[in-house]
Amino acid sequence: MRGSTGQISRLGTLKSLLQRFAFLSLIGVTFALMLIGKADTVLVERARSAITDAVTPILRVMSEPASMIAQTINNVRELASIREQNAELREANDRLLQWQSLAQRLEAENKSLRSLLALVPEPGAQFVTARVVGDVGGAFAQSVLITAGLSSGVKKGQVVMTGEGLVGRVTQAGNASSRVLLISDINSRIPVLVGEAGNRAILAGDNGARPKLLYLNQSAAAPGDKVVTSGDAEAFPPGIPIGQVAEVQDGDVAVELFVARDKLQYVRVADYGLAGFLLEPPAVQQP
Repeated sequence: MRGSTGQISRLGTLKSLLQRFAFLSLIGVTFALMLIGKADTVLVERARSAITDAVTPILRVMSEPASMIAQTINNVRELASIREQNAELREANDRLLQWQSLAQRLEAENKSLRSLLALVPEPGAQFVTARVVGDVGGAFAQSVLITAGLSSGVKKGQVVMTGEGLVGRVTQAGNASSRVLLISDINSRIPVLVGEAGNRAILAGDNGARPKLLYLNQSAAAPGDKVVTSGDAEAFPPGIPIGQVAEVQDGDVAVELFVARDKLQYVRVADYGLAGFLLEPPAVQQP
């Protein structure tokens, strides 16, 4: 019994000595590595490079499952998103098919009514696309220069517009460029229709961002009412969008234009074959 107890005591003492020796050994190795790093940086760099080269393939092999799992998760998410987009596109396609069917019925009805009325169809417009290259407007005139002229079929009096709405009319046409008077110019007067009721008025430019409506009862306009050309006096074809009523106050009806002057880049010059009038800036009389 005493022998076994003594043996356990000796083993505990040996274990304690080994732990102390391992601790001191680690401290010594640490100081040795620090000294080697300070003394021979080239050797340390080579050792780091060798360790990196040895560890990189292992890390690559270990990272492949993780990357595959991440890619699988991304594929699942994209698949769910694609399914949602597919459902939305199916709904949109169904709506478009309904509109197409309605449009076909209306087209057939329109043709039938036109044949009953013996209506003479309006001539189709011819378009020329041009780029806005200069703004020659000032405090008392608002106009722009475009890169299309007589050589492109542009003539004085033709209508100028964008996809959003009316811009103005051609006042001067050169061989390769033209001058366009904007509808916001003080010399511009355009017959228009206001709102769903189609109240007639005159859109008068004032060199500002919001032209005014003349000869219109204030109660006949409300903010949000659409303003389009009426086609009166054959100055403009009917139905071209211009803007919407922005404010009705103190007897003035202001219109927010669909086409902003500072955002003009490309315009379309349309020839509707109209022989309407075009107001020119008043000539300055010499004393």
